[in-house]
Amino acid sequence: MKILYLCHRFPFPPDFGSKVRAFHTIKHLGKEHEVTVAAPVRSAAEARAGAELGAHCHRYLMEPISSAAAIFRMVVGAPTPQPASMAYFDSPALRRRIKDAISQTGFDLIFVHCSSVAPYVEEVGGIPKILDFVDMDSQKWLDYGRFRRFPNSAAYWLEGRKLERAEARLARKFDFCTCATQAEVETLKDLAPAAPADWFANGVDLDYFSPEMADATSYDPDSVVFMGRMDYFPNVQAMTWFCTQVLPTIQAQSPKAKLTIVGANPTRAVRDLAKRPGVSVTGTVPDVRPFVRGAAVAVAPLSVARGTQNKILEAMALGVPVVASDLAGRGFDATPEEHFLTAASAEDFAAQTLRLLGDAAERRRYAEAGRARMEDHHSWAAAMRRLDDVVEKCLAGTVQRPAPAIA
Repeated sequence: MKILYLCHRFPFPPDFGSKVRAFHTIKHLGKEHEVTVAAPVRSAAEARAGAELGAHCHRYLMEPISSAAAIFRMVVGAPTPQPASMAYFDSPALRRRIKDAISQTGFDLIFVHCSSVAPYVEEVGGIPKILDFVDMDSQKWLDYGRFRRFPNSAAYWLEGRKLERAEARLARKFDFCTCATQAEVETLKDLAPAAPADWFANGVDLDYFSPEMADATSYDPDSVVFMGRMDYFPNVQAMTWFCTQVLPTIQAQSPKAKLTIVGANPTRAVRDLAKRPGVSVTGTVPDVRPFVRGAAVAVAPLSVARGTQNKILEAMALGVPVVASDLAGRGFDATPEEHFLTAASAEDFAAQTLRLLGDAAERRRYAEAGRARMEDHHSWAAAMRRLDDVVEKCLAGTVQRPAPAIA
């Protein structure tokens, strides 16, 4: 089968978030099918690094997006119904190459990762199409609006409402839609009740993110860790809140307790957190695994969280117990109090973290339960089996349409 796969960020190297899901999907589909990947790039360095994707697909179409041009399109589109995120990722050059590829290649399936690039093939007919929303981005922007001050709050609200309308429209124009969690599918169904939809989970590389079983006590019993890109608003907000509202309570009962914030591009606000007692900020590191494995507890105190938090999957796969906010804990297939702990307030977060810091046996129990759950429910093999089911459903249920055309 010949597949055209579109994504909004070039999916190699798979070093964060959505690129991980896209890469593993392409890698899986490429084992048995002829996959053409199309995606924009934002720099020459990204283009050079992305070239290695060729080992996992038949070919790729890559076109640069100029930041100045992207911002110009966003500004021009502001008074229109077009969401800013879709304007940003629109490349006229890539659009032409995709149109040519569809005209010249008899694609059997079009698979789109993320709604931001769905407009490239929105009007294509005659080829079965799957749109992997992953998360419903409209709800993320609306969440941002609730946590930001005016006028930013108004801008986020407007983008969220534009995206809601766009998501509903796109869901009707694709033959099948997917998300990363059942909860996101339910949100999609609220926007487009008639859209055929299902979900397939994010996985985790269980060989790469594996615990060092030779010495299960080789961790710092006073150490707490958080990992994630530290120029990303939900992560910045989470760590600011944790350092000001939770960590002092923990340190009052466990004076040696310390927090390590691991992640690329820390903002000034995040770097300033390192001035607090017991807090260190690493910035970019070549490998996050030693920092996580060396911690007694991984925390995910997110107030804004859509879909699956890969940081939670990776920590649990590494054999490190997790304390997550109720919201972050909804995005993966595990049970609170059985495989991980949740907390709804600053007091809860402090208590649950201290529970694991102060009891090695309890910590070990959750470490083992979390790893086992990842093996059973969040391997990439399991995720890709669900993806195969999605593809079969799409191909079986596709309504016959006119010959391929692009507006």
